[in-house]
Amino acid sequence: MSDTTLFADSPLGSSATPLQGEDYHSVPHYLRAHYWWAYIHPYALWIFERQWLVSLILWGNYAHLRDSALAELGESLPGRTLQVACVYGDLTSRLSRQVASGDGALDIVDVLPIQLGNLRAKLPIQAPARLLAMDSSDMKLPNASYDRVLVFFLLHEQPRHYRERTLRELFRVVKPGGKILIVDYAKPAWWHPLRYLWRPVLARLEPFALELWREEIADLLPPLQAGATLQKQSFFGGLYQKVVVTGARMGGKHHCLLD
Repeated sequence: MSDTTLFADSPLGSSATPLQGEDYHSVPHYLRAHYWWAYIHPYALWIFERQWLVSLILWGNYAHLRDSALAELGESLPGRTLQVACVYGDLTSRLSRQVASGDGALDIVDVLPIQLGNLRAKLPIQAPARLLAMDSSDMKLPNASYDRVLVFFLLHEQPRHYRERTLRELFRVVKPGGKILIVDYAKPAWWHPLRYLWRPVLARLEPFALELWREEIADLLPPLQAGATLQKQSFFGGLYQKVVVTGARMGGKHHCLLD
């Protein structure tokens, strides 16, 4: 893989710039070791950038999870919105339209330039979006600069220490009173057949995903300021979850509302 050529948007998302093969080694080790086949290899885009396949991987739940996340954010999104990590499918294109209708701005960060280039090709030409090449665990973004942050199926791909650093970064960049929205895997109910059938698949292909079966995302969050709320909603027999933190500012305790 050392001769892989990656393509990245410029920090302003205005052009695609080729990077040399050695830049491959600046990609976090966990991605190179476990997810090269899904995100880094050039053929990955051709294979996985298919709406029907994204839905199939999520057992037909992609549209429901996508729509739930977008509805949670609101139909019109003024101010500044941050999406952490690119995703296959049309989530970001739809999100950009909600941002545009609110006369807002959208930033998307991803550590993989090839994914940023793929996303740029999917977005409308006039989308109010910047594509930024950054590591989610160490974002070069100002403190308290976003009204809302969306993380869609990223945390399960990260080792625990990366996951915790990413969560701290979310709380650092969101404004006082802002919203953080996380959609990801969770532990399915005991009666769910995928609890037993899907476990070995995840263990093989996504080795950190089962960590979200063993612990709550809420337990990984930094302490929140008094008055903040955390809500969790389960989907598809508990296999997926949506976690919403409102008033997301570090310090103090939070009030937790679980379904």
